[in-house]
Amino acid sequence: MKTLFAKVWDAHVVADLGGGVALLHIDRHLQHDLGGGRSLKTLRERGLKVRNPELTFATADHVIETEPGVKGSRHDWAIKLLDSLRTETRAAGVRLFDVGEDGQGIVHVVAPELGITLPGLTAVCGDSHTCTNGGIGAMGFGIGATEIVHVLATQCLVQSRPRTMRATFDGERRAGVHSKDLILALAGRIGTAGGVGHALEYAGPAIRALSVEERLTLCNLTVELGAKIGMVAPDVFTIDWLRGRRFAPQGKAFDAAAEQWLALASDAGASFDREVVLDASAISPQVTWGTSPEDVIAVDARIPSPIDDAKREALAYMGLEAGAPVAGTKVDRVFIGSCTNSRLPDLRAAAAVVKGRKVARHVRAWVVPGSVATQRAAEAEGLHEVFRAAGFEWRDPGCSLCVGANGELVEREARCVSTSNRNFVGRQGPGARTHLASPVTAAASAIAGAIADPREFLS
Repeated sequence: MKTLFAKVWDAHVVADLGGGVALLHIDRHLQHDLGGGRSLKTLRERGLKVRNPELTFATADHVIETEPGVKGSRHDWAIKLLDSLRTETRAAGVRLFDVGEDGQGIVHVVAPELGITLPGLTAVCGDSHTCTNGGIGAMGFGIGATEIVHVLATQCLVQSRPRTMRATFDGERRAGVHSKDLILALAGRIGTAGGVGHALEYAGPAIRALSVEERLTLCNLTVELGAKIGMVAPDVFTIDWLRGRRFAPQGKAFDAAAEQWLALASDAGASFDREVVLDASAISPQVTWGTSPEDVIAVDARIPSPIDDAKREALAYMGLEAGAPVAGTKVDRVFIGSCTNSRLPDLRAAAAVVKGRKVARHVRAWVVPGSVATQRAAEAEGLHEVFRAAGFEWRDPGCSLCVGANGELVEREARCVSTSNRNFVGRQGPGARTHLASPVTAAASAIAGAIADPREFLS
C-alpha cells in the first residue's frame, strides 16, 4: 500500500543512494526574477549548458512594481535583475513570460494555471512556496541556489526522503470559511515546526469539497508548517480544471494522462508516520495576531496571553493587548493578492463582500491579481470595477506587498490585513504589522476599517 507521495517519489528515483537519499528526476524547473538570471549566468560561466531548457520556465514577479503603467520597475537594482533574466533565458533557450505578456504572473500561480505543472510531476523553484503546486497533485518544493544550478545542469537533484503526515479535515466547512482558514487552523494546532521532516497530504471530505484554487491555497502554506511538500490527490475536479490548459496534454493524450493521474491517490490502508485530524465544521474564519502563522485565532476570539518571551515580543511588536478581542482592531492597509490568494475565485469572493460598499476612509486597500490571465478574466467579469467603486486600488500582477521585494511596502507600525502567507517581523516592510486572513476577511476588514468577521458581510 502506497501513499500519494510515495507513488510520485518512487516514480522519479534515478538512483537510490542509500540511507533514504535518492537522485530524483525533476520534471519542471520554475524560475523568477529574484535570482533566475544569476543562476543561469553561473551555469554559463562554468562552461555548462542547461540540460533540458524545454523543462525550465521563467517569469517576472518578485521585483516588478504593480502600479498600473509601470510595466516592470523604476528601481535600478530591479531593472538589472529583470534585464539579467531576459538576457540569460534568451541565451539558454529557456521560456520567459515577461512583464505584461500572456502567461506572466506570480510563479506559483502561473505554473498550474498554464498546465506547466501537472499531477504526478516533480517541480522545483528557488522559492519555498513551490509546495503550492501540490494542490493539483504535483510534488513541488523549494530549493537553494546551489541546487538550482544542479537542476539546470543535470535535470536531477539529490534529496533525502521525508517522513509522511496526513492532515484530515472531517465535516463540512461553514459559510465564510475558506481554505485559508483551514490551513491557518492547522498551523495553530501543530505549530510552524509541526511538519518538519514530513511530506504532508491533505485529505478528508472538507478537502475533497475544495475547488482546485482553494487546494493550491492550502498547499501554499505547507512550508509555514515546517514541511517542504504538501499534496492533495488529483480527482475529477482536478481533471476538469486542467483540461485545455496551455501546456497540458491535449485530446487523447490528455485522457490517457488523466487515467494515470486518478490512480495517484493514496491506497486504502496506506500508512502515514503521523496523522492529524481536524473538524472543519468547528473552524471559524481565522486571523493571525502575532508574528508567526501559528499565532492564529478565530476572528471572533480574544487575543491570548503570551506563553513565553517570544510570544510576548510578538504581541508587543504587533501593538496588541492580551485579552482584547481581535475583531475591531483598527487597520491601515488591506492587501488581497500573493501566491496564496490572488486567483480568480479569491477575487470573486472578495468582490462579493465589497460590492455596493465603501472602503473605510482611513484604509488604503489593494487588489493585485496573481497573473495576467487572472487579471484579464477578472476584468472580463467586471470585478475590477466592483473593487474600484468600493475604493480599492486595482493593480497589475506581481508579488507586490507579500514580501516587498519590489519597493512596495507597508508603512512602519501600519497594520495590514493581508491574504499572503507570512506575517514575520518586517515581512511587508520595516516595522509593518501583518495579520494573515482569507480574501473575504480581508475585504470585510477594508470596509469596516478594522479587523472584521466576514460572516457579518455575507448575505
